[in-house]
Amino acid sequence: MKKAIIFGASGFVGSNLLNELLYHSSYEQVTVVVRKPLPIQHPKLTMLIGDYNTLPDLKDQIEADDVFITLGGTTPQIDLDYPVLAAQVAKEKGARSVFVVTAVGASLRSRLPYLRVKGEIEQKLMALDFEHTHIFRPCMIMGRRKEFRIIERTILTIWKLLNPLFMGQMNRYKGMEARNIARTMHKASDHQSDKATIYHWKEMNGLLHS
Repeated sequence: MKKAIIFGASGFVGSNLLNELLYHSSYEQVTVVVRKPLPIQHPKLTMLIGDYNTLPDLKDQIEADDVFITLGGTTPQIDLDYPVLAAQVAKEKGARSVFVVTAVGASLRSRLPYLRVKGEIEQKLMALDFEHTHIFRPCMIMGRRKEFRIIERTILTIWKLLNPLFMGQMNRYKGMEARNIARTMHKASDHQSDKATIYHWKEMNGLLHS
């Protein structure tokens, strides 16, 4: 039985991932690092209160085989530095595999700052040399959020209409439900062989139906 740690468990994908790991038998313990307590209790759940600045102080309480990172933010510290620090601390404490959500088009050569940051995250996590690195690159993350802005609702509605049109090499731009992204991350943790694996829509959809 393995142990997991999730960074970003209060977010859209992260909250779905937490439920996925808690209610399946793959893991005997699931630890989350969150800024404030989550309204959930479970015998397998260990909740650590912390953030980027206090994470080093929590190091002795971190014990995991697999580290899942679903963080996202509006500052370079949260969007870039925190995921890398989280992976580094977990690896120092014995984590063997890392699973991270970035974005389709992530690349250091991208013209878009957002995608350059995601590319930098990927590069730095690869450099940490985990036994297994799993990179998930969704495009549009679908599903019902707790809070919806009108523009977000409009974009999601349009994307649902466009989804069937993304065929062939364009299928990587298909949207996927947050709960299904979480499910593919869990499934990937049960099928680890390659040193590094990148998942676009096609690969995630394949895992989902395996």
